[in-house]
Amino acid sequence: MSAEVLPHPLGAAGVSGASGSGPVAQGPGRAGPGRSDAERRRRRREVLVLAGLALLALVVVAVYLTVNVRAGWAFVLPFRGRRVAAMVVVGVAVAVSTVVFQTLTANRILTPSIMGFDALYQAIQTALVFVLGGVAVAGIGALPQFGVSVVVMLGASLALFLGLFGGARRSLHLVLLVGVVLGTLLRSVTALLQRVMDPSEFQVLQGRLFASFSAVDERLLAVAAAVVAVCSAVLWAMRRRLDVLALGRETAVALGLDVRRTSLLLIALVAVLVSVSTALVGPITFFGLLVANLAYALAGSHRHAVTLPAAALLAVVTLVGGQAVLEHLLGQDTVLSVVVEFLGGIVFIGMLVAGSRRR
Repeated sequence: MSAEVLPHPLGAAGVSGASGSGPVAQGPGRAGPGRSDAERRRRRREVLVLAGLALLALVVVAVYLTVNVRAGWAFVLPFRGRRVAAMVVVGVAVAVSTVVFQTLTANRILTPSIMGFDALYQAIQTALVFVLGGVAVAGIGALPQFGVSVVVMLGASLALFLGLFGGARRSLHLVLLVGVVLGTLLRSVTALLQRVMDPSEFQVLQGRLFASFSAVDERLLAVAAAVVAVCSAVLWAMRRRLDVLALGRETAVALGLDVRRTSLLLIALVAVLVSVSTALVGPITFFGLLVANLAYALAGSHRHAVTLPAAALLAVVTLVGGQAVLEHLLGQDTVLSVVVEFLGGIVFIGMLVAGSRRR
């Protein structure tokens, strides 16, 4: 598989705060009287892109909340508002985690789902329905199921990461390889259980294996929103460290960054974001790949102060806009996750083809 490596994001921008001790490097990208015209134009483009995406996101949300309102506003606004909140939480979690994960792996075609998060979620849901039955699982309650899914996925991912990073010579690529193998194993076990499952139980299971924003519990949404907000705030505070990390391990070490500790913290935050979003609505495999690469293309910059909010805003526009089109134009004939996965898969294949042609 051909991989596209991320270029250095700091070719024209300075970095500070790579480690907790203070400034690490300062380049022409820092604010000051000596800033070049090209740098001013680049910064102006970044501001315009973020402002445009923020305005577009507000317009899309407003359209979704107000178009084709046939019932009373007191019913429609809370009902649609809960869906919008779920899409915002999931969109931000998936977009931010994907951008950070691609920085860690220095590769644009990799996403956290390559670690088998979607396969683990499907295995958990299949095992619950197979062992307890569809009726018993429905009676457990949304909050306990959410907690079980998050704890199992987070525990498995952290055990994998910490175990493989235990030695000084352990590579992130080994983690990716093990994740692919475990994901394949989990999918095989899941398929076996589904084949021997009662047809009625299998039908109950099918509704839990596709991402859905239509039936999100308010309590789960509040918990997920709080977790995503905290993780996103921590990652935003680490944005300059991410810029340094994107330069490569040797350069990051030379600039004073503790690469191993930073990588472990970033992996833990990515695991939390992906676990929460997947447990909330279900797996969305290629969505992060789609919005992250759109953010790189639109922003024209690899500074994480730009790509992180750009990817999050694009995720909101894509999810809310797609849901509005499905509900108001297509009559809800399909599930949003199916369309998003289809588009993301096309982007993934296109990137593979483009990468192979450049070789």
